[in-house]
Amino acid sequence: AQTGLIVESEDPDSPFVFLDTNSSRARITVISNKLKGLRIAIAGLGGTGSYVLDLVAKTPVKEIHLFDDDDFRLHNAFRCPGAPTREELAGLPDKVGYLMAIYSRMHKGLVPHAEKLAAGNVAQLEGFNFVFLCLDAGPEKKAVVEFLTSRGIPFVDTGVGVQAADDKLVGIVRATTVVQNKQDHIATRIPLADAAKDDYGTNIQIAELNALNAALAVIKWKKLVGFYADFRHEHHSTYTIELNMLLSEETNP
Repeated sequence: AQTGLIVESEDPDSPFVFLDTNSSRARITVISNKLKGLRIAIAGLGGTGSYVLDLVAKTPVKEIHLFDDDDFRLHNAFRCPGAPTREELAGLPDKVGYLMAIYSRMHKGLVPHAEKLAAGNVAQLEGFNFVFLCLDAGPEKKAVVEFLTSRGIPFVDTGVGVQAADDKLVGIVRATTVVQNKQDHIATRIPLADAAKDDYGTNIQIAELNALNAALAVIKWKKLVGFYADFRHEHHSTYTIELNMLLSEETNP
């Protein structure tokens, strides 16, 4: 961890292309190993979902399944991690393929699904240990939430609601967690109606807000698996931009 040399991973079961010297250098390998063997799904690879991938790809989970049917367009370049080349954008790649090409350089467990999750194919989420929902509100998202809750699969739903007021941006970043023994807050905390009709429907996304949204979601996931301590057991976190206020609600000790 101190030499700066690239060390190839000799463990055939390692999810990494090269050795994770960051955990050993920080002396947290035992804690990081709590994430080993997990199968993770990310539904939606826009601004927030792409940052979720960036963070999860640096953990030793076994598999990361990517679900999105959209192309990677010019506006996506301004709210996703990294920087595409002009040639990459001109090729109009799909989001799954574009991000796979980047993060498979580091993590061997990425699995692409260039499709949108909906009622007809939501059964693909069967058997996952955790799911990150980074989807717009609507009937597709409702079908995914209903499937996950019926199977007791834990997930975190993300949302960014931003609007212009007096030539400034105001808004809220939200991460709502659902586990098998805490589902009673779904109706009041997770918008499932069409995006234009709910509180988080404004489609203003800024890279740092997407990154914060992803960080809140990933931190909560890591709390659930015991990577981070969790004294509050919150299942609904909101950050209000103009107040610089982070709230933890829906606690369930």
